[in-house]
Amino acid sequence: MFYTLTVKHFLRAGIICFSVLSLGTFLGSLSLVRDLYLRSSPGSAAPINYHFSLYLPDNRNSFFAGIVEGAERAAGELNVAISLHSIDPAKNELEMAPYTAVDGVIVCPYLEDALARRQLDRLGQKQIPVVIINHNIPNDQPWPFIGTNNFDVGRRIGMLSGSTGGAPIRLAMVYSDKAPGIYGERELVEMGIAAALGGRLAAPIMGFRTNLNPLDAEELLYRLFRSNPDINTIVFTDSNDTIAAAQTLVDMNLVGRVQVIGFGADPGIEENIRKGVIASSIVINGERIGYEAVRSLTALRRTGYTAASIDTGVTIIDGSSLK
Repeated sequence: MFYTLTVKHFLRAGIICFSVLSLGTFLGSLSLVRDLYLRSSPGSAAPINYHFSLYLPDNRNSFFAGIVEGAERAAGELNVAISLHSIDPAKNELEMAPYTAVDGVIVCPYLEDALARRQLDRLGQKQIPVVIINHNIPNDQPWPFIGTNNFDVGRRIGMLSGSTGGAPIRLAMVYSDKAPGIYGERELVEMGIAAALGGRLAAPIMGFRTNLNPLDAEELLYRLFRSNPDINTIVFTDSNDTIAAAQTLVDMNLVGRVQVIGFGADPGIEENIRKGVIASSIVINGERIGYEAVRSLTALRRTGYTAASIDTGVTIIDGSSLK
């Protein structure tokens, strides 16, 4: 009897907590909509055309900061209001999006595809236009997508890996929960690498994954070189992991013996490229992704049409480009 009552109390408390969180999110959105309405009143200087919501992972590295910066720049040009939200399922913000009466939603999904598709479908049922960024979600009726072609990202990684000479490549890919878009399309990335390297791959690509802990990349490298000392190329898909790995390579006296291809253009990464610790880095332009997403969503809202896909491309930074 005591056990049954305790379980019931926990369930009741959980339902109450969920309701309070959901209500808080809903009321916050209503408050924002009210503020936007007041700003759009005849007495205001510049009426707001639309209110869009941008849903991003809680990880605020330079890439996601760039997305926000680009979105805000486009919003200023188009006189659109942007509110920033978490896509973390535990916070229920995307679950509440269909009830917030926004004019459109930009989503950077890192959930399981089936869960993300269900949430996006619910927005469509409410007639809310949707643009997705950074990680495409296959669907019978695709949503407009702004981001990179991850097969091309892999192909560029493969070309960089093979540029150091004729030695066979033993390559490890380190994906990260901090960069969910690339992890979600890891098969495309590795297909691109294999296509670029061909017979120079001495063994199948080894895949690893770090969590949100900034020290996880350091621990992974120590484990990796104990169990696989013949690896000569490591590719990181997150800027924080890249910086952590650079210091670890110095500590392990592996600089020059292991080729590191990083991700991002953070100052710490650029400094390690100048020092020769990191060979090169893949850069995805987050600012352009955010900018094009707002422009596409505005066009979709105004006309009902927009480009099905915009490839924002990738750039490479290495020692020669930083001179």
